Amino acid sequence: MNIGLLGFGSMGKTHKYCVDNFKYFFSTNQDVSIASVCTRHLDKAKEIADRFSIEKYTSNEDDIIYDPTIDAIDICTPNIYHYETAKKAILAKKHIYCEKPLAVTYDQASELARLAKENGVKAAMVFNNRFLLPVMKAKELIENGSLGRIISFSARYLHSSALDINKRAGWKQDSSICGAGVLFDLGSHVIDLIYYLCGEFESVIGKGQIAYPTRVGVNGEAWQTNADEAFYVIARLKNGAYGTIEVSKISLGSNDDLVFEIRGEKGAVRFDLMELNFLYFYSTENREAGFTRIECVNRYPTPGGIFPGIKAPVGWLRGHLGNYYAFCDAVLNGKEVSPSFDDGAYVQRVMECAYISDKEGKEITL
Repeated sequence: MNIGLLGFGSMGKTHKYCVDNFKYFFSTNQDVSIASVCTRHLDKAKEIADRFSIEKYTSNEDDIIYDPTIDAIDICTPNIYHYETAKKAILAKKHIYCEKPLAVTYDQASELARLAKENGVKAAMVFNNRFLLPVMKAKELIENGSLGRIISFSARYLHSSALDINKRAGWKQDSSICGAGVLFDLGSHVIDLIYYLCGEFESVIGKGQIAYPTRVGVNGEAWQTNADEAFYVIARLKNGAYGTIEVSKISLGSNDDLVFEIRGEKGAVRFDLMELNFLYFYSTENREAGFTRIECVNRYPTPGGIFPGIKAPVGWLRGHLGNYYAFCDAVLNGKEVSPSFDDGAYVQRVMECAYISDKEGKEITL
């Protein structure tokens, strides 16, 4: 399976790492490789190809999309380019692995999901947090009824990366490139986790925040902030559960703080990305114990992982490894792909409704 990689920022590098290390983490004979890379500047693409042992390089994505030797396209470009690139790749009958968010509007995202089905293309989203071992354990507990009926949830994803107004803004802070702000970047992950673990959304109330209207732009000059730096959501799910979602890049003291708590009639779970080896579980059957810490580590089948050992601690990259492996496994072995473009389109819909709620100042039903 030959993959063409479009974009080589932090996520492009992460994806290359995943493909190169499948053989260490998973018991597989699958022959998968990043065969070509595309970046905006040809000299940069050549430098990357030489450094990371990639056979082909280009500054024109069409060279990869229409290359008959390429089986799948890995999209790691800024958000506003996802739709056109993915559409071309689908029509060229290429399988797709796409970074979140799928697009910048729900109409675009739903069209891509439909086209992928119509053209028999395996189209996967990068919702890598689904593949973290405590999240897998939380899914197991919810599905086996350990929590009972879900009553409420709270989830947040906090960074401190946009607190320095003298630091040049990145493309993820510019709505003309990102399509929106932190809700797209961090919120897509949180919304997907609640959707994956708890079920579909019924309605949302959303409110965005720009705490620093003027900051240093990409060119080093004063720039007017045009994308939400923080976003807050009150959500109601179809199963009757209520909850809150907070995402922010202006959260003092935060690192990569993805945290959720899901509470049911019989039990509750807590997760913290900074404690990747554990899930905290509370059960009404043993109230005196309070929240107990479940060791997750490497005790999970593929794509949970067995390397470097069942008792070894895991790290952030494990989620990306599992996500990418599941995509390749679906392509090579004819399995259903998950998370899919359908999931990406659904998350897009929730985010769009949250933005409409912010604009109109009212609850929006999906």
